[in-house]
Amino acid sequence: MRKRQKSGIDRLVEGADVVLKTLSSGTAAAERPSPADAVVDSSDDATQKRHIAGLMRVNHTGEVCAQALYQGQALTAALPDVREEMDRSAREEIDHLVWCEGRLRELDSHTSALNPLWYGASFLLGAAAGAAGDKWSLGFVAATEERVCAHLEEHLEQIPEEDQRSRAILEQMLTDEKAHGDRALEAGGVDLPAPIKNLMTAVSGLMTRSSYHI
Repeated sequence: MRKRQKSGIDRLVEGADVVLKTLSSGTAAAERPSPADAVVDSSDDATQKRHIAGLMRVNHTGEVCAQALYQGQALTAALPDVREEMDRSAREEIDHLVWCEGRLRELDSHTSALNPLWYGASFLLGAAAGAAGDKWSLGFVAATEERVCAHLEEHLEQIPEEDQRSRAILEQMLTDEKAHGDRALEAGGVDLPAPIKNLMTAVSGLMTRSSYHI
């Protein structure tokens, strides 16, 4: 049986559902169990926990932005197979979103109050990238994942070895994000010009600083 193609209305309804689940705590569901489930937390230093919570809040906001980017790109992507690739990566990013939110609850902390703002801005960026053409849209995904991987590597250096729960989550996220970037390039993404990458780095830095505290 031939697979039914999604209409514009279908994608709009699905997109609205993703927005609500992304921005409403406790409503999204992961397809995979959290990597933290397999390890025991042995970190009990209050100061360390506050810092770790700040880092996990940044990572959670990064996943909110990822959802928005993929939704914006999928909305304007020209080729169906590119939209499907965006949908596939977005589903894996939902796992990350749920894992980070769960870890924040364990740390008696909260998600960022700025998430709606960053979602809106990221959605517009994703839609603009998709409208520019699929090769640029996929290149934008690859460049974004490059920045995300850099953040995750920095955070893994800061999180103490005894906090194996947080580390397990970030290590799996790092593996997934690298795969997302590789798939985007393999699907035809182009390497973005340095000025665009520099702008992305600056915006990423602003998101990181604000989400860590708020």
